[in-house]
Amino acid sequence: MTRGEIQAIVKCSATGKRAVKRTSSIVKQAFLTVDLGFGDAGKGTIVDYLVRQHDAHTVIRFNGGPQAGHRVVERCPDGTQREHVFAQFGSGTLAGAATHLSQYMLIDPIAMLAEAHQLRTLLAADPFANSTIDCRAVVVTPYQRAINRLREMARGRARHGSCGMGIGETMTDWLAHGDQILFAGDLCHLDRLRSKLAFLRRINQAKVATIQAALPNSTAVVDELALLYDDDDTWLLDSYRTFIALAQIVSENYLATILQRSGTVVFEAAQGVLLDEWRGFHPYTTWSTTTLANAEALLAEHAYDGTVTRTGITRAYATRHGAGPFVTEDATLTAQLPDACNHNSAWQQGFRVGWLDLVMLRYALAVAGPLDGLALTCLDRLADQPSIRLCTHYSQSDGQHIDALTPSPRLQDLVYQEKLTALLEECQPHYTRVASIAELPATLASTLGIPVNICSHGPAATDKVALPTAQCATVEP
Repeated sequence: MTRGEIQAIVKCSATGKRAVKRTSSIVKQAFLTVDLGFGDAGKGTIVDYLVRQHDAHTVIRFNGGPQAGHRVVERCPDGTQREHVFAQFGSGTLAGAATHLSQYMLIDPIAMLAEAHQLRTLLAADPFANSTIDCRAVVVTPYQRAINRLREMARGRARHGSCGMGIGETMTDWLAHGDQILFAGDLCHLDRLRSKLAFLRRINQAKVATIQAALPNSTAVVDELALLYDDDDTWLLDSYRTFIALAQIVSENYLATILQRSGTVVFEAAQGVLLDEWRGFHPYTTWSTTTLANAEALLAEHAYDGTVTRTGITRAYATRHGAGPFVTEDATLTAQLPDACNHNSAWQQGFRVGWLDLVMLRYALAVAGPLDGLALTCLDRLADQPSIRLCTHYSQSDGQHIDALTPSPRLQDLVYQEKLTALLEECQPHYTRVASIAELPATLASTLGIPVNICSHGPAATDKVALPTAQCATVEP
């Protein structure tokens, strides 16, 4: 995004109108969602469905940041359709739910202004008016985004598959410098904001020396370096002022107010368990805790006393966007199932498709923690497949079978995770055939020992089927 495009969005954003919040009188309940794959499982569409199904008043984001891409499609009564790919606003926005970005979120004010600009055309209202941001949320700056992209370009063919949004560099700065980095609450204090921006520009400029020799001679490199070394931060301060005029940055205790309200809240996950910073397959991971740990911590911190339902989300087939091991990857299936939102990109690169993998699902369930049920999405995408394949186990070159991967007993054990990565790169998948997509929910439920509670046969909430009982029979679309 150029500076001119940013300034145009800022100018338009400053004229946004306020929306009206809604309430619910239902007994308190919380739905926690978690992606059991490498991301892209359909979190947006499931969150939108849960909001509509249970008249949820708030969606709470508990991990990730502006790199999220959660597609929601709404079919309106007049036959028209609304669609948005959510990044920082909650995926219940089109359904009328408020958004709360918790302390575990990373925010990019400029990207959020751009997203709000898009949403205004759908809502005829300002989405900021129905959203709150914890003052402790970490801010991603253009400087961190620039060094992130430069580092990926320096890696050449050994890229890790970054989204190019600066998430990893921001987390690196936070771990190294703590309170010296930028938080949402700092945006309201001009002198502190100026000081912290100067500090972040300086420390990220210093990182260039470590990768300078490996940087290619390209226009993209020149552009990122120019942004990083531009001492004129007037445009950035103007953007942040516009953001502050619209955003509602709240104290660390505000979430307690939300959780004390009667009605339903939905915790919206980002990315996937198999990309978790500690449980994913290092180094092809994200700088985020993608399990339910953050959501559980928020509930415990505020002594939530409502009912809690934990739902794991998986597609009916496997996907992976970017580099890293993917045992069931299938080139034919990748060609047959192009994705509506995920394409080859300059940073993540290729979007890959494979068959659903029970070994990966067992591992994801083991690290995600106890779940109450599964949401199975994208069943409609397999409707034209002559037969459905399901990976039951792996084999190695020595003939050894692998039915499951054992998580490390220690949480922060990246050496162990690297060994798992190396193991996966040597594995071959073994499949069984499932007669039809109608058989798949019952097969998963019986094999994994967890009920399939939601089946999704399309991108809209009206394409979902709720299954209140344990799956023991076929489910027709």
